[in-house]
Parts: sequence; C-alpha cells; structure tokens
Amino acid sequence: MAEHLAFTIQNRERIQAVESSFGRTGKMLQKPGRVLVGEGCLHKLCRRGPQPKVFYLFNDILVYGSIMLPGRWNNKQNIIPLEEVQQENLEDGMAMANQWLIRTPRKSFYVSAESPEEKIAWMGHIEQYRTAHVKNKGLPAKNSGDDFATPWIPDVASAICMRCSKRFTVANRRHHCRRCGYIVCQACSKGRAVLPHISNRPVRVCRNCKNDMTDGMRQVQGKMRAKGNHWKKNSVEGTPTLPEFENSSDEENENVDECHQVPTKWFQSQEDDSFSAYCYIKPEHRSPPVSGH
Repeated sequence: MAEHLAFTIQNRERIQAVESSFGRTGKMLQKPGRVLVGEGCLHKLCRRGPQPKVFYLFNDILVYGSIMLPGRWNNKQNIIPLEEVQQENLEDGMAMANQWLIRTPRKSFYVSAESPEEKIAWMGHIEQYRTAHVKNKGLPAKNSGDDFATPWIPDVASAICMRCSKRFTVANRRHHCRRCGYIVCQACSKGRAVLPHISNRPVRVCRNCKNDMTDGMRQVQGKMRAKGNHWKKNSVEGTPTLPEFENSSDEENENVDECHQVPTKWFQSQEDDSFSAYCYIKPEHRSPPVSGH
C-alpha cells in the first residue's frame, strides 16, 4: 500500500514536471490512471532534415515537442493518443540510422534513436502500452493504410518539383502535398481538398491528387445518379463552396514556426549537468501499471 502511494505521488510529480517543461503553451497532462512510462530524445525527420525532439511515453498517449533547453524547457507540444499509433520498422537510411516510421491519422513521421538497442526499446514499449491501452478500453485497432497520413518527403530530397520537374528557387518555393507527401511547386499545388483524417479544413494537394479525387467523386456521383439520387446544383462538382486557395493547414503553420528564433524568456542560466541527451526508461519508470486503474 505504501509503495503504491509512493509511486502515485512520484508519478504525479513527474507528470507535473513534464507539464511545466512546456510552460503556458502546453496542455494539461494530469489525468486519473495516467502513468509516465519513459522519456528521452529522438531525432525526428523534419522538412529541413533530422531535428532532436523530446518524447514522453505515457500508458495512453505519446507526447513530443521541440527542445528549448535540455531537461528544462520544451516547446510546440504534440499529443498523440496511443490507439491512433501504428509503427513500421525500417532499415537504416542515408539521413538517419536506427529509424522507424510512426503513423497517425493526422501526421506521420520518421524518427531515429541513438542506437539499435534504444530503437528496439522505444518501439517495444510503445507497442506494449498501445496494445494494453486498446485492450483495456475496448477500442478498435486501425489497420487500413487509408486511415493514416502520408509522411512528407524532406526538402533536401529533391531540387526540382516532383510533378513538373521545374527547379526550386527563392521565388519558386517548395511545398508539400498533404495527400501523397511529394515536394511540389506552387503551380502544381494550387488545389485544396478536405482530407478528413488530417483536417476538417481544405489543405494543399498537388494537381495529380486533386485530379484523382475529382475522378473518384465523379464515379461516386455517377453511381448515385444511376440509382436516381441526383446531386443538387450546389454540389462539390458544380460550384465549390470550399476556398480554393486558402492557406489553412496547421502542419504548414507549424513548419513555418520552426524557422523562427526560439523565445528565451523562460530560459534559466544554469543547465542540469545530469541530463543525458539520450535517456530512455528511467529506473523509477520501469514497472508502472499498464491499465487505467
């Protein structure tokens, strides 16, 4: 009883420390039954190459963010429910070793660990607690590839548009299609479409994906007309009600923010010497309960 009480208090203090590390920009993480399983630093493949990110694994969610001051302050908190996570093991690539793919409905991305052992530990613990969480809550597992976002191809992977082959310049900037993840120019990505698993607002899609979606919509409409259920004149094919050129992607805004100078008003002058750039599963975190009890 005393050990359980001590663990509960320590777990609450650890979660409070994670909350505090994100400052006012982070969301509340304290929740009955929630346990902090492990924490550490992984490299996430971003648009401009691998970037170190802090990751926190709980028994029901995965949290990550940008590192402002190692071990003290983080920024841009992202929370992923474990039931939405799917992992895919990958071989070492040119950009990152010890890498794997984390798929989610809204955003999929590549991450890498410092060593093969750390990679195995991360993947194993994520899957262990994801499986336990889904089982305890009676949640359906996501198996269809259509339910997950396509990972973006990094900017450095191509100097030309992957649709029209025009070279990128200061004036002809890189963009990403949210449906296929290709690097495309402005001219080839004027289209906007709603991808329900990513956003309820129209997001950037390339010309090819826009045409594929339009063809698919026409086929659906043809089947409906064959059954006598005609579409109204103000349908999607007739007069689009969605803004065609609206810049409305949270992911795009996030990438723009990453280029800005990180605020220093929360910084402290003394750095914690005990912090390790790569630390996973602290000793006191090794045996937390996996259920929500």
